[in-house]
Amino acid sequence: MGVNLSDIVPVERKELEDLSGQTLAIDAYNAIYQFLSIIRGPDGTPLKDSRGRVTSHLTGLLYRNVNLLEAGIRPAYVFDGHPHVMKAQTLAERSERRSKAHEEWKEAVSEGDIERARSKATQSARISNDIVGTSRILLTYMGIPVVQAPEEGEAQAAYMASRGDVWAASSQDYDSLLFGAPKLVRNLNISGRRKMPGSKEYRDISIEVVELPKVLEANGLRDREQLIDLCILMGTDYNRGIRGIGPKKGLKLIREQGTLKSALEAINGDIPDVEVVKEIFLRAEHIDEYKLEWATPQRDRIIEFMCGEHEFSEARVAAALDRLEKKRPAKKAEVLPSSQASLDRWG
Repeated sequence: MGVNLSDIVPVERKELEDLSGQTLAIDAYNAIYQFLSIIRGPDGTPLKDSRGRVTSHLTGLLYRNVNLLEAGIRPAYVFDGHPHVMKAQTLAERSERRSKAHEEWKEAVSEGDIERARSKATQSARISNDIVGTSRILLTYMGIPVVQAPEEGEAQAAYMASRGDVWAASSQDYDSLLFGAPKLVRNLNISGRRKMPGSKEYRDISIEVVELPKVLEANGLRDREQLIDLCILMGTDYNRGIRGIGPKKGLKLIREQGTLKSALEAINGDIPDVEVVKEIFLRAEHIDEYKLEWATPQRDRIIEFMCGEHEFSEARVAAALDRLEKKRPAKKAEVLPSSQASLDRWG
């Protein structure tokens, strides 16, 4: 989930077309979780083929990426590697919450409580090895580059953005800023009119662009390290925070005390392994050798994979691919070294 900075972060709202010509490094797991959570039946059952394999993520990846490419946006998906050992407790807690939500979903379905079932289902989504594998296959057939991170996909995406190899990192989590992304794009996959979880309320959700320099300036922070200090006080995926400290109280402490160490001394607080946590954000594991490669979508392979293998409607898949073919003429794959910052528009 990452740290919640929504109360103190200035955002610039955008339409999809406003990002035309830009290249985005997308946190793949984050995007896939969104598709698994949102794309479900009325009672929260995920989409499946006749063999019982979940296909919600394939629906999301196909149609959303068609929208992105049609809008002139070039996505690159960054997949997680092995999680840092300091994240083990957070992952265990998330797994427990998902298991509990799954049991509550089954209970709601048996009781005919469709509204509650849908709500619980969105909280129980899990990513399996099969889901990761099929996601990578579809993206490759679509000609979209896939990057394998050594640890956090979000950290690798932020690193790519910090080098200027992509315009921005895309994730729902503000942690991208802590990892050093100069620009963060949120709500890329969920923009539009959406029903709020656990509520009957609908809300218009727009794409948000968050710029790290503006976040620091707006909050009187001198650098990214102070932002990291603030978030460690609140609690991150790698540490428990100090009870009762949210973004506003934490911000006041950091501005007054200057450093995390001084802030902890001022409140007589203690956070174990605090320097290790800071290092995770300041010097996250990443790779330098990667290629940003976009190629013409392999229409026949996409149709065979989506329709022949996973039983999607061929008419609907073909119609989506037709949109891309009308948008741009076929061309050979474009391969660009990771050191190249300015990329010509694909197509």
